[in-house]
Amino acid sequence: MVRAIVGANWGDEGKGKITDMLAKESDIIVRFQGGSNAGHTIINNYGRFALHLLPSGVFYQHTTSVIGNGVALNIPYLVKEIQSLVDQGVPAPKILVSDRAQILMPYHILFDEYEEERLGGKSFGSTKSGIAPFYSDKYAKIGFQVSELFEEETLKEKVYRVCETKNVTLEHLYHKPLLDPEELFQTLLEYRDMVAPYVCDVSKYLYDAIKEGKNILLEGQLGSLKDPDHGIYPMVTSSSTLAAYGAIGAGIPPYEISRITTVVKAYSSAVGAGAFVSEIFGEEADELRKRGGDHGEFGATTGRPRRMGWFDAVASRYGCRIQGATEAALTVLDVLGYLDEIPVCVGYEIDGQVTKDFPTTAKLEKAKPVFVKLPGWKCDIRGIKNYEDLPENCRKYVEFIEKEIETPITMVSNGPGRDEIIYR
Repeated sequence: MVRAIVGANWGDEGKGKITDMLAKESDIIVRFQGGSNAGHTIINNYGRFALHLLPSGVFYQHTTSVIGNGVALNIPYLVKEIQSLVDQGVPAPKILVSDRAQILMPYHILFDEYEEERLGGKSFGSTKSGIAPFYSDKYAKIGFQVSELFEEETLKEKVYRVCETKNVTLEHLYHKPLLDPEELFQTLLEYRDMVAPYVCDVSKYLYDAIKEGKNILLEGQLGSLKDPDHGIYPMVTSSSTLAAYGAIGAGIPPYEISRITTVVKAYSSAVGAGAFVSEIFGEEADELRKRGGDHGEFGATTGRPRRMGWFDAVASRYGCRIQGATEAALTVLDVLGYLDEIPVCVGYEIDGQVTKDFPTTAKLEKAKPVFVKLPGWKCDIRGIKNYEDLPENCRKYVEFIEKEIETPITMVSNGPGRDEIIYR
């Protein structure tokens, strides 16, 4: 059985914890897109971890963690991340890297920094991990596949060819130091030796695993609204964040993905620029961010304080729909226990008209939230294991959200720990 776990919103929905939980019942966990630009925070008996490239299944002895072909593979980062787990007492995980994955080059990070610097106030709020330059090169067909590292002659020729074009941009657009192709070639040979122990024909490996009836978990990064096609373009990431892309980014047939668990947050938060209709500011936002502190309302990659908002039913319903959610996991419900009443955004007012459908970016920029207020439950719900034992107003809140997002909520998370979960 193949299951995808993905985010319904801007990322930051608390997927790390849910993935860690689902990984327990999985044989293989696959990262299928993105790179080290977003993180998943996981708290378990080994400690607290922020994973960036590694799938969230690395804490279990029985699992194999796979880096799929859709990932932006930062090789030294991967090796460093594996080492840091081992240093913190986690047994060395079993890891496979697709021979078709492409390599995040050292210059991708430089170009990311230079471009944000050049754009100044009009920047995209990039994490400067090299993601946009990486995917640009991949689709411009001047990227480097892992498999190419093992063909020295052709690799060297290509490195020299690519450096020529990059150096024109460095010299004339950014006025920055030029790349040395010989040095870059040597770096890639080091990368080859680092990644060699993990390289595998992942698509074939997964094909065999599916035939053997193994449980496979596809782990997405960020969320629906950061998808380049269906998100708040251009304030999006550069790879598809949708479960559908899991089939491509892992190399399996689309019909094998039978369950799509979409993670939805009980309030909203976002890192980076872009339209955010239900956003709140000042003391109200500070209080929510502080209350959510256990869950880390600061970016796992950047450490930036997240932008806060109330639950956005318009964005979340759309996020679940575009993912093809078969079920939803509602996270951070415990954080809202301090409120007398809880606002929920149920519509957008755009040019005097109220809509419940998520619009394109130009319209989104003009949208004003339409809020309804639900009564709060005014108590701590951590430690509760059964849904029936939640306060009535808390259950009403969950059921209101479930109705709004038109997706069954099968899991409710009421604390950051691995076992703080209620199954419905």
